[in-house]
Amino acid sequence: MARREGRVTVDGLAAHFQVTPQTIRKDLNDLCERQVLKRIHGGALFPSGVSNLAYNARRGMAAEGKRRIGLRVASLIPNNSSTILNIGTTTEQVATALRAHDGLLTVTNNLNVVNILRDAPGVRVVVAGGVLRAFDGGIVGDATVAFMSEFKVDFAVIGASAIDPEDGTVLDYDQAEVHVARAILAHARTTILVADSMKFERTAPVRIAPLTDMDIFVTDRPPPDPIRELCDAAGVRLEVATPEDPRYGSTRDGITLDGRGAP
Repeated sequence: MARREGRVTVDGLAAHFQVTPQTIRKDLNDLCERQVLKRIHGGALFPSGVSNLAYNARRGMAAEGKRRIGLRVASLIPNNSSTILNIGTTTEQVATALRAHDGLLTVTNNLNVVNILRDAPGVRVVVAGGVLRAFDGGIVGDATVAFMSEFKVDFAVIGASAIDPEDGTVLDYDQAEVHVARAILAHARTTILVADSMKFERTAPVRIAPLTDMDIFVTDRPPPDPIRELCDAAGVRLEVATPEDPRYGSTRDGITLDGRGAP
């Protein structure tokens, strides 16, 4: 279940197997001691230090937090501006929230973003060339890097697979994807990192950039103290779209709810 979903919870497993939470906690602790899983508060993750989880599994992880992040980012991007969105399930949520914008130019190497925005009446989409990755719809390679270098956009929005909770290094798994991300960051007036709080619980081997190189960091929960201190010291604007913020409501069975729980 952890391999398929990426994350399991104590309460969910207890209900599934009809045993006590104490039994599940003991089993998870045993599995984590054997390094089969990685323990987190309230559950466990499937280890992902050198290879990423399946794309559909990642799409389901922290889905509500990613939705809030997308809405917060969309509120920072005005109409009649230009953006680049890279590969990632969180940037797809940003694209969803940008559908109502007007006069927006969006450059992307993410075919999922293309499909989200292709019929948005106020958005013009420019698609990068390069090598298509079938498993996630990403476009990468030298041609993609060269393509991104032709632009100077108002906002670049990039995701990450992991963030070091101590020094703020932004990390990913794929060198080809990282090269594109660096090109995107170099050709934007304002850079926005989007990452849910689970990214502080994961590791990845390839360095994108330090968090202090970003202009804005948007996440779904308050980050660890060292990260907040880094942002303060470097002048990185920290935006936290918390579950308690009534502007973002919640979702139930695919229906967006307001802060009072009403559709």
